[in-house]
This record gives sequence, C-alpha cells and structure tokens, in this order.
Amino acid sequence: WELCVCVCTHTHTHTHVRVCVFLIQCNSPFCLSSRSTQLHLKNVYSSLALCMFVAAAGAYVHVITRLFQGGLLTIMGSLAMMVWLTMTPHCPQTEKKRLAILSGFAFFTGVGLGPTMDYIISINPSIIVTAFLGTSIIFVCFTLSALYAQRRSFLFLWGTLTSGLSILLLVSFLNMFLGSVMLFKAHIYLGLAIMCGFVLFDTQLIIEKAEMGDKDYIWHSVDLFLDFVTIFRKLMVILAMNEKQDNKKK
Repeated sequence: WELCVCVCTHTHTHTHVRVCVFLIQCNSPFCLSSRSTQLHLKNVYSSLALCMFVAAAGAYVHVITRLFQGGLLTIMGSLAMMVWLTMTPHCPQTEKKRLAILSGFAFFTGVGLGPTMDYIISINPSIIVTAFLGTSIIFVCFTLSALYAQRRSFLFLWGTLTSGLSILLLVSFLNMFLGSVMLFKAHIYLGLAIMCGFVLFDTQLIIEKAEMGDKDYIWHSVDLFLDFVTIFRKLMVILAMNEKQDNKKK
C-alpha cells in the first residue's frame, strides 16, 4: 500500500488505480500458487461436483426407487471402490477409468446415506434440503477461508483434528454402554466442528501437494467429498433432533 501512495504522488489518477489493483490482486491466494496448481484446483472441484451429482443419484435410488438399498453391501462397495482407486495409478491413460471408479464410490456413498435420509423424511422431509443448503454454505465459507488465508496456516490443525477424532471414537465407544443422550449430542456437535476443521486442513493440504508435484486431482476430490458428506450427515441429525424437541414442546 505504501508503494501505491508513493506512485500516486508522481503519476496520474488512472495509473494510481492500476497499481493499487495490481497490489490487491497479488494478495489473492491464487497469486501465491502456480498456474498448474490453479488448474489442479479446478479439476479437483470439477471432480467434487461429479461426486455430488452421482451421490445424489445414489440417494435417489434408495429413497425413491428402492431398487438398491443402503446397508452393509453399500459400505463394502464404497470401501472396495476406494481401494481400487488407490491401487490404480494416476496417469493420462487411466484417467477415465479412475473417474468411473470415483463415480462408483460416490454412488455407493449416496446409497449409504439412504437409511439416514429415510429417518429424516419420517420427521420432516424439508430437513434434507435445509441440511444440504447449510452444508453447502459451511463448505464454501471454510473453503474460501482456507484459500484466502496465508499458505500452510491451517496445516498445523492436523494434530488437533486427529486428537479430536480419537476423542470421538472414545465417546462413541463409551456411549455404546451408557446410552446417554447428552453424550450423543456432544459427539454430533464435536464431530461437526472437527469436520469443518478438516475442510480447512484438506483444502490447504491439496494446494501444498499440488505445489510439490502431486496432481492426482481425482484422489484429492475424495477428501473433500468425504468432508462434505460427513458434514451433511451430521447436520441432518442435528436438525432432526431439534425438530423432534420442538414437536415435543408443542
């Protein structure tokens, strides 16, 4: 900004505006990344959009058509697709194949959301739309925060997030024996906060990997897709709990 003021005193107003815009643009996160990394991010979010579309189709198959039901088989199918994806090397020759595997993984994940969505629909079908919009807003806000923050500033969250996941596993295990509603609520809200943190962490980690030459955008989109789905699932449960409490008060 000091350079802007200095130039302003020696040049015309038009030049002053051009210099200021240049300086502001260079504070953009995309100025801190190479051109190839910017293209990589476009590919990542394009693959994420594909995952969202296919997962929605999978959920539709379970909830509406009932042709394929979510359960143990869909969980095994998702795991099988993920393992297959990791075992398939990233190269131009396998790109279409890996995108097909990614679509299969997203489909099984969407079908796996079916049982939860059945429960939510029995309470209030509008919760699904509200949860999706809320998840989209949360995801976009935290993604932009990660993109516009200083590079690597959120990578330190790794230790905190993994510790939080360990606490979640412990709380979930204890609640299997205690059956506490308060512990269940704490588990849901803490899980939501942790997954929001993972959006920050994963976004910046993808950028750093791309800067170091890892351009596997298909696998990188899996991380963000799982973040989105987990936030969506937890938000649906939270809204359903609040809806049931409101109905009891009435």
